[in-house]
Amino acid sequence: MSTTITTGAELERLKRADTVPEVHELIRSRWSPRAFSSREVPPQVLKTILEAARWAASSYNEQPWRFLVATKSDPAAFSKFLDLLVPANQSWVKNAPVLIIMAAKKTFSHNGSQNRFGFHDAGQALAHLALQATAMGLHTHAMAGFDHQRARTELGIPDDFDVAAAVALGYVGSPDDLTEHQRQMELSKRTRKPLNEIVFGASWNAPLPL
Repeated sequence: MSTTITTGAELERLKRADTVPEVHELIRSRWSPRAFSSREVPPQVLKTILEAARWAASSYNEQPWRFLVATKSDPAAFSKFLDLLVPANQSWVKNAPVLIIMAAKKTFSHNGSQNRFGFHDAGQALAHLALQATAMGLHTHAMAGFDHQRARTELGIPDDFDVAAAVALGYVGSPDDLTEHQRQMELSKRTRKPLNEIVFGASWNAPLPL
């Protein structure tokens, strides 16, 4: 891999997914960087991105997702969120201007029964958020690597909510700001399993003819 890629624009071109031509450009362009610029996310831009997440579909229109948000304009809040992450994630997330902790409601509000689709629907909301960010020239990187119990306790997340994911949000920066290992991951080509491994017909593991 070339070592001359040092800018966000060059990374964007490198990370564009190889898909069939008809796949929407937003989907081809969405990826999860580690190299974030310190450039501030304007409040109206952040509001628009979160508004996109608000309009995700959900079972019974429960809208089980919740987003706790810290920006670098509030250093104490950002530091609090950052400290919840595992050290490997802290090392690059510290450059991002926005950090989000997601939660998903475990039960339906209309009858109190278990909502088995809460995580699924929260994931849909996060996908909306990520695509809206991409449309506005930003990117997200969702993480499982953080202390879920501390997040629950320190952020006051109620027992009726699962702690879901941490998400960095911002503009792409230079891979030269990363460690060498992180930089090599940043410069690697994106790959996915072929459709015949994930899309089946009427029987499991029988690929759908496409």
